[in-house]
Amino acid sequence: MENSKLCDMHRARRRARILLAVLAAAALAGVAALFVYISYRPVNPQVSVARAALYQLESAGGNGNCSSSDSAAEPYAIAARAQFTLLLHNPSDRVSVHYGGLLAYVTYHGEPAAPPVELPAVVQERGADVSLSLLFGGGGAGAEPVPVSEGTVRALAADCAARRGVLLRVVVLGQVRYRSGLFRTAWRDLFVRCDVTTGVGADAAPAGVPLVEYPKCFVDA
Repeated sequence: MENSKLCDMHRARRRARILLAVLAAAALAGVAALFVYISYRPVNPQVSVARAALYQLESAGGNGNCSSSDSAAEPYAIAARAQFTLLLHNPSDRVSVHYGGLLAYVTYHGEPAAPPVELPAVVQERGADVSLSLLFGGGGAGAEPVPVSEGTVRALAADCAARRGVLLRVVVLGQVRYRSGLFRTAWRDLFVRCDVTTGVGADAAPAGVPLVEYPKCFVDA
């Protein structure tokens, strides 16, 4: 009987030691996984606007930059030529960023001001900066008009009459993937939104206007 109790005690102690060893191994694995996650977790890229220029913004039938002589005429449309340089910064020194399927467009008063443009794929190394040049409306003398609401045309007339800076929103859509060595994430959606106030016509330098403060953009990736 006593031998049986001793055997049961030994078995219970052995099970307890095995359980403690399993718990300790699980805790160490959890700490290691947490360290790897903290070290290599994806960090959203940072985006800012480095240069901006609005060369043309006029209503359909206009006769010059920031022209809205036919603001009450139908059909309602505006034509814009604009150029922006976005600065992409990868804040991680362990993970590279891969961009694909990029599409950019510019809006004025919430409506597209020019046809969207497709952008090439971009690979951004760890801690690197990459500049992205966006040209809307083409490089010719006249941009293609795009349809808008009457309210947007009238807002353009008001901005031109007041000779104030024009507020534009630049949006970049696409996909992004993060990679570190053999580890890489699946592709995920990318959304970048930048709000920029810039001059137009004679106020816009041919090479674009360098900004004193780089407007920060909202990034969701």
